[in-house]
This record gives sequence, structure tokens and C-alpha cells, in this order.
Amino acid sequence: MKTTIGFVGTGSMGGPIAANFLAHGYPLLVYDVERGATQPLVVKGAQAAISPRDVASRAEVVFLCLPTLESIREVTLGSEGLRHGAGIKTCVNFSTVGPAFVREIVQGLPAHITFMDCPITGGAAAARNGSLSITVSGDKTGFESIKPLLDSVAAHIFYVGAEPGQAQIMKLLNNMLSFAAFVASCEAFALGVKAGMDPDAMVAVINTGTGRNSATTDKFPNNILPRTFDYGAKMMISFKDISLFLDEAERLGVSMWLAPVVKQVIGLAIAQDGDGNDVTTLVKQYEKRCGIEIAGAAARKPTSRK
Repeated sequence: MKTTIGFVGTGSMGGPIAANFLAHGYPLLVYDVERGATQPLVVKGAQAAISPRDVASRAEVVFLCLPTLESIREVTLGSEGLRHGAGIKTCVNFSTVGPAFVREIVQGLPAHITFMDCPITGGAAAARNGSLSITVSGDKTGFESIKPLLDSVAAHIFYVGAEPGQAQIMKLLNNMLSFAAFVASCEAFALGVKAGMDPDAMVAVINTGTGRNSATTDKFPNNILPRTFDYGAKMMISFKDISLFLDEAERLGVSMWLAPVVKQVIGLAIAQDGDGNDVTTLVKQYEKRCGIEIAGAAARKPTSRK
């Protein structure tokens, strides 16, 4: 019989990942502070737990996919946290929290719980289809024990070392590059549309040239040009991640010029429209300032004829 898996945090990313574990035949125990978030999984056969402690009492391996550092601290070290569960042996963190926070959690957990740092990349679509990229750091034996589980939800798995937090650094580097490329793409598309270019044509041309990036291959054609704005990552998460990147740069004494500007742009969007919107709505800040709409042909509003 397969290992019973615990899963805490079944939102836009965690829910699809947990569903893939179910699809691969793993018994699943789920918990989320929003009870409704676990219901689709319960319908598919998962069991609902009443607390993180309850999860850790009944599952040897517990996965975390949570949005904030505070929520992870409470889930792991709080009065009803995983540290008090009698059954847990391994805690696997999918969230982006930064290396300093990983070290804090490792120090706070009892010695019998192995903490594996496994931040994920790929967005909601990859979470749904099981093609995530996962970077792993932590005990090598611990990695080998959870790799069959990770294979159920990921297409790419990279082990980067035994030191806690190394995987977080790799994830922050990736996210910084992704955010910078997205902001740059917003500016390029705003200029192009203002100059009369067809955004569908811009995507086609850029994606055969050196400007190709994750924004032009994914966010623009799939979430911005159709005007659905449903990439699956909230603005607040992006702001948290770029802030963690800058925190680490400051700790290491590495000067940054671009990252603070990227943070400023994301912060402006949050100040204007709130932090709960999809990250792809960032492009609307450029649209408002330029008096344009960056829409694909299928989503464009028909112009009236006089």
C-alpha cells in the first residue's frame, strides 16, 4: 500500500498538486484554513483533517503549499502545528520563503522531523498537469525517500545540496529573472501597441527571436491577450518573492540595480489595484498610462463604424 500523504494548503497551486497525488493512488489527508478549499479533494477521495497537528499525527510525509511566511510558521511551529504530530517523519515545503526562514523552521522542528526545502516553479497550469519544476535541498537520504512522490507531480527535479535554504536561493534567482522579463515585456508591448503594432504579431515575432521569455511564451498569449488574467499567481506573492530576493542580496552584500525597480513597479500596481489580483494584471498599469488595450484579435472589442 502506498504511503499516506498529508497536504496543508490546497489553494490555486496546492489544490491541483494534491489532486495529482490522488490521481497517482496515494491516500491523502488534507487541511486548509478555508474549509471549502479542501472539498473538491474530499469529493475525489481525500480525508479532511481538523488541524495541521491532526495531519501530522496520521501522515508520515506532509507537504506544505502556503502563501505567507506567517502561515507556514503557524502550521509548522504553532500550538496546533506539525511539530506536535506523532506520526510525521518528513515535512516537504513547496512554498517560496527565502533561505533565512527555512533555517528558522529547521531549528524550530524536533530532530525526528526531516525538513525538505522544495520550492516549485511552473505556475498553476504546471500544477494541474503534473509538469512542475522542483528544486530540492536538504538531507540526501530524505530527498531519495520523497523523490518517487515528487515524480508524481513534477517533470523536472533538481537536487542542489544538503544545506537548508539552497533551493530557496535558486527559486529566488529564477523568480527575479521571471519578474524582470515580465515587466520588460509589459513595457515593450505597451510601446508596440501604442505605435500601432498588432500584439498577436508581436508575440509571434518575439518568440522566434532573442527577446523570447516566459512572459512572451506564456503570460501574454495565454492570459493577457485573451484578457482572462488567470495565470494563477497573485500580485502579493510576486511582491513577497522579489522582497525576499532583495533581502538575500542585502545579507550577502550584493549590489542590485534592476531588482529594486521591479519591486517598485509591482508595488505601484498593488497600491493602485490591491494585492489580490492576478500578477498578469500588472500590464493594466501600462495600459492606463498609455491609453491602450493590449488585446489579441479574439478578445478585441469591435470598433463601431460611422
